[in-house]
Amino acid sequence: MPKISLKVNGKNFTVECDPATPLLYVLRNQLDLVGAKLGCGLEQCGACAVLVDGEDALTCVRAASEFEGTEITTVEGLAEGGRLSPLQQAFLEEGAAQCGYCTAGLVVAATALLEKNSKPDPGEIRDALQEHLCRCGSHLRVLKAIDRVVDGGA
Repeated sequence: MPKISLKVNGKNFTVECDPATPLLYVLRNQLDLVGAKLGCGLEQCGACAVLVDGEDALTCVRAASEFEGTEITTVEGLAEGGRLSPLQQAFLEEGAAQCGYCTAGLVVAATALLEKNSKPDPGEIRDALQEHLCRCGSHLRVLKAIDRVVDGGA
């Protein structure tokens, strides 16, 4: 079985898998990082999102081999020193997760945005979340959590 080298959450891993295996499956099944979820399996819902070199990236279809040489950060990797990131904390405080299935993807997308622009306007926030679906209807609480961080309240 071929080996693939990945850097995930600041650690180097060598995994054995078919190079065409979607990254999501490697993260969940081999590295036990289960924050990113399989939703639609078509890169249309955002549940599988991680950061790749600081950018929001969907992982349910793209081959793990495409990610060699990149810096991958999962929702688990956003916390530092046992403390949630300010955005994760704001999501918690605002109750911005109903079932929680889409939450990791939403947090990842918002993190990517805030790393590029710490003071996005409402339109930029909506654009950043456009590819991330939530069936539970927690969108307003998600926006409130992001606003909390933008306004410095988290």
